[in-house]
Amino acid sequence: MMTFDPANEPLVAKVERRLKTAARSLGTADPYAPSRDLFMRTFQYPAAAYSDNALMPMAAPFEPSFSESQPGKLRFTIQPLPPDAGPVDRRDESTREMRRLIRDFAGGDALHWFDQASEPFRGFTQDRKLDYGAFFGSSYDRDGLYASKVFYELPNGRGAIDNLPFGLQRIVSAALELVPGLRPLFSTLAAQRELGGQRLTFASTQPLRLADLQPVLDALGLGHRLPGMMQLFGLVLGGRFDLPAHSALLAFGEGPTGPEFEIYVLLSAIPDVPPSFLSLLTMGLAERPRGLAALERWMGAFTPEDEHWPGRFSIISLRTDAQLPPRVSLYLRPIEFELPQPQLAQAV
Repeated sequence: MMTFDPANEPLVAKVERRLKTAARSLGTADPYAPSRDLFMRTFQYPAAAYSDNALMPMAAPFEPSFSESQPGKLRFTIQPLPPDAGPVDRRDESTREMRRLIRDFAGGDALHWFDQASEPFRGFTQDRKLDYGAFFGSSYDRDGLYASKVFYELPNGRGAIDNLPFGLQRIVSAALELVPGLRPLFSTLAAQRELGGQRLTFASTQPLRLADLQPVLDALGLGHRLPGMMQLFGLVLGGRFDLPAHSALLAFGEGPTGPEFEIYVLLSAIPDVPPSFLSLLTMGLAERPRGLAALERWMGAFTPEDEHWPGRFSIISLRTDAQLPPRVSLYLRPIEFELPQPQLAQAV
């Protein structure tokens, strides 16, 4: 009699179960069915085959996230296509999936916007230096697809910046002038119902003091947001207000109300994150009960039945603009998608 070996189960089965379970818990539409074909092509092998990926090294390339500004949404990002796919294939597949979802759920105007905005990032001139090509993400609410995103890798720095829309180019130029050590990583194109947006994300390659963000935020008309950001980061990071080199990402965009800014802290690159990180974060959200309740519900949606914890948080970010005070996002390495050491040894 043959016995079932979970280690040999195609990863797509686990992704499907988790997405559908989380959707039921959060009360959203099924996020698996609209992109079923992409999931089937991407996660066709057992989990151990995916240890070497750019999105979630040593785990499956499936990253759920929580956003305080989008409570109740089911959000996730994947590295599309199987491990042997090339970066150009990943870029092109992300573009095709984005176009298909926009066409089916958002209509012709949104598709026209995306085709124009994405053209500089899918041209042949960028093929030679790509590492991972692109990531792909979606979010769902009770009515279906809420938003879809492509994260286009930027291999040629300045050339990619020169192709940005004029307003975003001005914002990005101010960032490069006022924040030393920024290196372009990827450009994000996001389409949601009746709204599209573009952002550019940098790696901070030098140590960064949070207070040193004051000049660039002043230039963007967001200087009054920095105290709130420092207060929350200081709380959850145990009084730390300086970040080591390569531990932060800075994203700049232009929305309906003007410049947008988000700072991501890579928790694995911080040497002394307090063990009580989550408790400190809940303290920081205590005055925002709606956000705190949404976080608790989201954590429950991604906690397996036989576990007490959803996994490890990899990133905390704060996003703000002229109208929105800093709001938290958390990115998860789900415990059920971490690769045990025996599997890693077999995958080498």
